[in-house]
Amino acid sequence: MSARYEGRTGEDPGAAAARLTGRRVSGQRPPSGGPAHVVLDGGQVVMVKRGSDPGATRAEAAGLLWLAEADAVRIPAVLGHDAHWLVTEQVPTGAPSARAAARFGRGLAALHAAGAPAFGAPPPGGPEDAYIGLAPMRNTPGPDWPRWYAEHRVLPYLRRAVDEGTLRPTEAPVIERVCELLPDLSGPTEPPARLHGDLWNGNVLWGADGQAWLIDPAAHGGHRETDLAMLHLFGCPHLRDILDAYHQTTPLADGWPDRIGLHQLFPLLVHAVLFGRGYAEQALAAARSALAA
Repeated sequence: MSARYEGRTGEDPGAAAARLTGRRVSGQRPPSGGPAHVVLDGGQVVMVKRGSDPGATRAEAAGLLWLAEADAVRIPAVLGHDAHWLVTEQVPTGAPSARAAARFGRGLAALHAAGAPAFGAPPPGGPEDAYIGLAPMRNTPGPDWPRWYAEHRVLPYLRRAVDEGTLRPTEAPVIERVCELLPDLSGPTEPPARLHGDLWNGNVLWGADGQAWLIDPAAHGGHRETDLAMLHLFGCPHLRDILDAYHQTTPLADGWPDRIGLHQLFPLLVHAVLFGRGYAEQALAAARSALAA
């Protein structure tokens, strides 16, 4: 077993799954760059993920439970977790379809409508210092979305991108200007929504049951247009069907397409820090587009 799957206790995914579920393990499938597949006694296959940090495991488990509580979108069940390991049910995958996409759009609208105590509020039991993918993400509650989004999402990663040389100091003012104007650019005031928080295509699983399932959340209270902007960022099968069903269930505020770039600023800056200059250029383009809208 790869050493990167072993915790300080020396456990491998099979041993962790047995301990956390209280069930015997009958087999393991070698990991291929993601969670390990472990077969429990009786044939059930579960996903076993080793947290990069104790806070990451706690945040993901809390996020999955919070999203599932809304009973709106399919979420893999959390079967066990501790400071190092997370065990969830495996989702047998199928093919995307327009019907599943429309069902997902309606469910996503209901998930957002389930709400959150505040912008930036972490899921119950989740840490403030959480993650979006491998990147730190602080869930500090704030009273209004524009100020919170600037202070706790955009500006920390803008500063980091400049400090690490991914974004030039002379380029930062255009994004800082967007942050200054956020109260005017962000559209009508909305209550905090219950967000998945990292809703790119890779975190939407098209299940064999004809449903779309959500995995790997960076859940928090936020603006519902943020999740929709993430779906746009890297593309998603049947996106038009998702959006049409969403809008029919809970209409979006006028002008929301013009705000997509605004909501993409944070994930683009995160990607700039993690993956380089190309994403910094996309962030700058999104900022200029937001200012021109």
